[in-house]
Amino acid sequence: MKLISWNVNGLRACLTKGFLDFMKDADPDVICLNETKMKPEQADFDLPGYERYWNSADKPGYSGVAVFTKVTPQSVSYDFGDDIHRHEGRVITADYGDFYLVSCYTPNSQDGLKRLDYRMVWEDDFRAYLKELDEVKPVILCGDLNVAHEEIDIKNPQSNRHNSGFTDEERGKMTELLGSGFVDSFRFLHPDTRDAYSWWSYRFHAREKNVGWRIDYFILSERIKDRIVSAEILSDVFGSDHCPVLLEISNT
Repeated sequence: MKLISWNVNGLRACLTKGFLDFMKDADPDVICLNETKMKPEQADFDLPGYERYWNSADKPGYSGVAVFTKVTPQSVSYDFGDDIHRHEGRVITADYGDFYLVSCYTPNSQDGLKRLDYRMVWEDDFRAYLKELDEVKPVILCGDLNVAHEEIDIKNPQSNRHNSGFTDEERGKMTELLGSGFVDSFRFLHPDTRDAYSWWSYRFHAREKNVGWRIDYFILSERIKDRIVSAEILSDVFGSDHCPVLLEISNT
């Protein structure tokens, strides 16, 4: 099964930058989109063979996730937990029978770390949600998780040490998640690979120079890590300030 996750930074814009050509070439079984910035009625496009599930933010043009799938899920749910987490269109959970697929766009702590306190609440509550799911069946989590976990995952770790996405607090929460029975699929297969990034600033020719961050992930329950066939970063795909990430898993 081929799964792709991509922060498209506005799906309407990405549709004008080759999104449908990418879908035709990549032909994933499931693609999970982050930061769609739209409601489904705001764009009309043809994507034969895929069912579409959307979770849009209350605020127009903000956040939003979507799952386009060739394989019909047994059930689909939206958001999680308390009401505080249920207005920004950040989570879709699809039950595929032998695993849950959770598409997530984690809140950014923002400049000046204005949302870091909320981010810490989110992290604890979301980890608890994933662990509840994991008690029922294995979980595959994907999306823009807005954190570069280790120094190897960012081009300039020292100068970014206290910036949003690379604070000790955010990195520590990722460590807690992985320590509670989950595996970072890319690092499982590529433990020492450097200069592998999934997001680049639009400023200073960052992508051209590969000055980036790895903040887009496929994370899965440790007990199904042997089902990982490949885990890749598709850095040659444009259309957003992020590139897609891919996970292929074997069937049970």
